[in-house]
Amino acid sequence: MALDQPLNSLGLAKAPKDTRVVVAMSGGVDSSVVAAMLAEEGYDVVGVTLQLYDHGAALAKKGACCAGRDIHDARRVAETMGFPHYVLDYENTFREAVIDEFADAYLAGATPVPCIRCNERVKFKDLLATAKDLDADCMATGHYIQRKMGAAGAELHCAADPARDQSYFLFSTTPEQLDYLRFPLGHLASKAETRALASKYGLPVADKPDSQDICFVPNGNYAAVIEKLRPGAADPGEIVDMDGRVLGSHRGVIHYTIGQRKGLGIGGLEEPLYVVRLDPDARRVIVGPKAALSTRTIPVREINWLGDAPFASQAEWHVNVKVRSTRPPAPAIVRPLSASEAEVELLTPEDGVSAGQACVFYAPEGSRILGGGWIWRGR
Repeated sequence: MALDQPLNSLGLAKAPKDTRVVVAMSGGVDSSVVAAMLAEEGYDVVGVTLQLYDHGAALAKKGACCAGRDIHDARRVAETMGFPHYVLDYENTFREAVIDEFADAYLAGATPVPCIRCNERVKFKDLLATAKDLDADCMATGHYIQRKMGAAGAELHCAADPARDQSYFLFSTTPEQLDYLRFPLGHLASKAETRALASKYGLPVADKPDSQDICFVPNGNYAAVIEKLRPGAADPGEIVDMDGRVLGSHRGVIHYTIGQRKGLGIGGLEEPLYVVRLDPDARRVIVGPKAALSTRTIPVREINWLGDAPFASQAEWHVNVKVRSTRPPAPAIVRPLSASEAEVELLTPEDGVSAGQACVFYAPEGSRILGGGWIWRGR
């Protein structure tokens, strides 16, 4: 390879035709556009779709990914653009690495985020390893996030379009994975641009709706999935106040989340009550006033750090954090307890912080993601 070879659009010093790219294709418009775009640029594109759960049951489900109709759509895109496409059966891996933990987390009173675990344990682990086995120079996905080169190497940055940003779901991407991954859509200003590109390439998925809900949870009814996986998970129990007084009964702890107000069935009280804690062992839902939801200190573990200096090299890091995907980042102080655990102090208390959710770290200025971890202990 010539030392003066210019970098291609993927940041590699090779001609596109000599650069093999595995594109993770879910069957949706985003990953399809990535594959088509790179194929048109002359890259040696290989499309790979993971079958993650029973595609027979998912065929009729709208808004799913990685099963049934979506596998068919990904294959049609590959045929349209003229590159090879493979389907890999990852059902067992997905069930063990994602679905089982999802069910167990709810049984333990937590509120899991399975999309993060799927990226971490399946797409950016097993699929990435497969890409390397195929002698690919890199792996590209349709995620809305940006990879930028900094002084110390590849950095993870928020998408240019805040409405599409997926940084919360990708905080656990490791530096080693980031070296190999590419996100060609992260710089786009809107989803409309993506759909315009799909139309330009004549893709059969140009008008396909975005995926909704958790891919393996039909119609958002996660409780039904958990009951099927863990019989008895929806056993009824008591709703009690913070002093232990019984206020009513519930239809299973798995139906409730921290901060929930509606659907408690305990009307006629002087002030509205919210779910402030779940006790799955005693099958109790504990409720209290809104003030009881306020949280300032959050224990976090399984930290993935993407900063330039080692995580535990400082007594504290002043960052912004996001404790739910739908909330904006807010100022906080992260105090490392080890290389993988920390205590996070929110400068402004937040309501409804729940075990099982992610706590994602952002640079106080700019768009860089500094990593994050998992909230591991409820109130």
